Amino acid sequence: MSEVRAITVRQAGTEAETQAVPFSIEAEQQLLGALLTNNDVFDRITQIIRAEHFYDPVHARIFEICAERIARNALASPVTIKAFMETDTGLRDLGGPAYLARIAAGAISPYAARDYAQMIREFALRRELITLGQDISARAATVQVDDDAEEQIKQAEQTLYKLGEQGVAERGFQSFLRAVTSAVHTANAAYQRDGGLSGISTGLVDLDRKMGGLNDSDLIILAGRPSMGKTSLATNIAFNVAKAHKIGVKADGSEGTVQGGVVGFFSLEMSAEQLAARILSEASEVPSERIRRGDMDEGEFRRFVEAAHALQNCPLYIDDTPALPIHQLAARARKLKRTHGLDVLMVDYLQLLRASSAKDSRVNEVSEITQGLKAVAKELNIPVIALSQLSRQVESREDKRPQLSDLRESGSIEQDADIVMFVFREEYYKEREKPSDSDLDAMAKWQQVMEAVHGKAEVIIGKQRHGPIGTVELSFEGQFTRFGNLARERQGDWG
Repeated sequence: MSEVRAITVRQAGTEAETQAVPFSIEAEQQLLGALLTNNDVFDRITQIIRAEHFYDPVHARIFEICAERIARNALASPVTIKAFMETDTGLRDLGGPAYLARIAAGAISPYAARDYAQMIREFALRRELITLGQDISARAATVQVDDDAEEQIKQAEQTLYKLGEQGVAERGFQSFLRAVTSAVHTANAAYQRDGGLSGISTGLVDLDRKMGGLNDSDLIILAGRPSMGKTSLATNIAFNVAKAHKIGVKADGSEGTVQGGVVGFFSLEMSAEQLAARILSEASEVPSERIRRGDMDEGEFRRFVEAAHALQNCPLYIDDTPALPIHQLAARARKLKRTHGLDVLMVDYLQLLRASSAKDSRVNEVSEITQGLKAVAKELNIPVIALSQLSRQVESREDKRPQLSDLRESGSIEQDADIVMFVFREEYYKEREKPSDSDLDAMAKWQQVMEAVHGKAEVIIGKQRHGPIGTVELSFEGQFTRFGNLARERQGDWG
């Protein structure tokens, strides 16, 4: 039987109606009783409930001590727990150590423990929602110059998302043991996975080896001058990740993505149809310009339709809303994760996003955007790949290979990103250096150079917080806007 307790809510200096707080002392007693009589119950409830979900603080302390002992393979029973709570004033008020024996004796069945745990968690979430509602209401009623309504909505939405994902509004500090355990699990997953990747494979072998795949909570900046193929590379990676998506049982025993991933793609420059056409061009091997014009022969059209049919259930979700504010992008990403799942987020491109509020300079706006993207990566625990334009100063140099200083508003982008990589195709520049047909010597040299650079691209990793920098060579098929693994002898040197 659940209970409610009336509390008085004070709002903006006036007394409002009383509000009920949901909790169930009986459910907490039954769960603790089952746990004290059979420690195996802990394995069935550990993913559902934590000490802070208990309404009664004494029950929370009992559960915490039980959890610590069981984690050390020690017995948690009324007798062993008694020694740790001899001086607990709250337990003394409930009858002292005899209370532990009473709830253990009153436990009905350990098989119902999971249901009790879910009930306790449900009531805890409801109490958090009540508190959050009160905070939102009180904050909205207090008018301050530096605390506008849009910012309040953004923060309330973030808190609600965290509450839905974790069961508590604030994450707070975590022990070093927990952080170390998480790091060991990540390393073990990389060790067990084919290719030794710690993150999601991009589908491009050499790039994976350099980066270790796409890793959770990383902000990856993919930059390049126009026509270098940065959007093509982003769509290629998105397609490869979504195509490889598989659901299974993860190392922690939960069900989820075990290969590939669900991809969210914010396309602020191209429409969803244009983006889909690019992906279908790659999959069907029909030139994108022929798809756009509808100029396909029967075989090409058949391959195009077959590719479309095969990819219709691909977990790739496209949002082509233009000039999206960063806080709306974050809200839509959270919603996608809750409704369909989300493993990788793409943004094409960074400079087309808007800051949540007007700033005194474009540099400050870009700083807010990059900080917002990094926050999304950490909050949703996913890799975020954001495309970025480069300044024109690249064109004035003899060597057109990009550098970190070529990033527009480079300070904040370089600072907030975990990885910065540039797409560079020398073929693009060499094509524009074609000499006159009458100059046979120059033409012969130009053709020799073109043969060497034809169909090749470079991904230059200019910054990598957790790995080496360097250059990765890829193949590029312009007619299909497709990057691929470069077929060559492996030298064993990826530096």
